[in-house]
Amino acid sequence: MATQKELRRTRIKMGIRKRITGTMQKPRLTVFRSNTAIYAQLIDDVTGKTLASASSSDIKAKNLNLATATSVGKTLAEKAKAAGVETVVFDRNGYLYHGRIKALAEGAREGGLKF
Repeated sequence: MATQKELRRTRIKMGIRKRITGTMQKPRLTVFRSNTAIYAQLIDDVTGKTLASASSSDIKAKNLNLATATSVGKTLAEKAKAAGVETVVFDRNGYLYHGRIKALAEGAREGGLKF
């Protein structure tokens, strides 16, 4: 059975997904956070394709902290530029915009993504 925290995050996530969608010109940057890694993807919801992705395991990070999340954001921004994407819609996936989620978003902004 799901805990109250998981149910709350799922409810927030569904509310966010009702309001935002990604297109080829402006894909959705979605974030997933686990205890051991952080993942980010650029998704075109119209065709259902992932345009670019990055994770802390891709960059061989040993510690999961704010610096790791920032570098994942920068790596994703580089891959997005290579794919021809400059503007995205940020999907925090039900997580609070704080800590590692905020660090990843700021890293993506430093890398050149606009949102």
